[in-house]
Amino acid sequence: MDITEWLNLGLRWLHLITGIAWIGSSFYFVWLDNHLKPPKEGEASGEVWSVHGGGFYHKQKYQVAPSKMPDELHWFKWEAYFTWVSGFSLLVLVYYVGARAFLIDTAKAALEPWQAAGIGMGAIVLGWVVYDGLCRSALGRNNRLLGLIWYGFLVAMAYGLNSVFSARGAYLHIGAIVGTVMAANVFMIIIPGQRKVVNALIEGREPDPMLGARGKQRSLHNNYMTLPVLFIMISHHYPMTFGADRPWLVLAMMSAMGVAIRHVFNLRHKGADPRPTMAVAAAIGIATITYVALEKSGAKPVGEATYAEIQPILERHCVTCHAPHPTNPAFAAPPLGVLLDNGEHASAVAPRIKKVAVDAQVMPLGNMTHMTLEERAKLGAWIASGARP
Repeated sequence: MDITEWLNLGLRWLHLITGIAWIGSSFYFVWLDNHLKPPKEGEASGEVWSVHGGGFYHKQKYQVAPSKMPDELHWFKWEAYFTWVSGFSLLVLVYYVGARAFLIDTAKAALEPWQAAGIGMGAIVLGWVVYDGLCRSALGRNNRLLGLIWYGFLVAMAYGLNSVFSARGAYLHIGAIVGTVMAANVFMIIIPGQRKVVNALIEGREPDPMLGARGKQRSLHNNYMTLPVLFIMISHHYPMTFGADRPWLVLAMMSAMGVAIRHVFNLRHKGADPRPTMAVAAAIGIATITYVALEKSGAKPVGEATYAEIQPILERHCVTCHAPHPTNPAFAAPPLGVLLDNGEHASAVAPRIKKVAVDAQVMPLGNMTHMTLEERAKLGAWIASGARP
């Protein structure tokens, strides 16, 4: 039994479950804030009626805190904590333990696994230090300007990490930076502030209104960072993103589109016209697709090639992983069930070979076997010739 594979599955499942819970509650409370109306009576600052699951709900919000501590109070924190713990555990298991296969690109930097892990964790810590510093500075009073500077910092980090890591590894580390910032907002700002408010109520003191304002600001930031993180989580299934000539630029554009899409929802919640922002999101999406389509990346097939000509290439660069019993210690079974150990198997997945090895050039992982452009061109020529086994 391969315990590593089961551990990988368990962590991914936990990450998905807790992530859904965290994002769901985050989206719901932003929706709730945007739909609050002045109450007809009472000390609450806003209220909203809703219907769900056959019942009616009446929610009220207190801008700082109610005058009296309620008997029972529900906290929303564990979903955020476990999402981060499971995500960081996956990062360690897949990208640090398996650094030579998934993180290190020797064509960019001949790193040892411990060096790659150190750079990655250092980038994550730096991300929080920069973000928290921005929020605590005078810029923290202007969310739009702060957001632009933070976005620029992340783009610069994506460019820098892509210069030393595999593109896929760089993407995942930007996701780890943003996810860490989101979880740290909950752990270090939002929850401690709420505890201080609760303690003030218990002790009969007037709570500090700045605690609630600071927590609301960080919660709003988390709301806008969610969709870029979700894109990064699924991006490794789509090599045309991280396999582009400038993967950091594709990530920047897709992230900007995610922020715009989130803003569309927030505008709709408030009853504002979201159409201009929808147009911006659509324009960014079209620009991204157009940019990737026009890139002249990958080796271009020249002439024709037979399977006999490309078989040594597959044997040298692919079969160590994509065989019934891989000899690469990183895999107990062929990744995604893809077999390249004979002509029939290779022919059946020729379109996939073209996508990841010829066009995007993201396979072999980290180009550990040093596949050349000429070899990629030969593979492309075989596929263009009909990929006959």
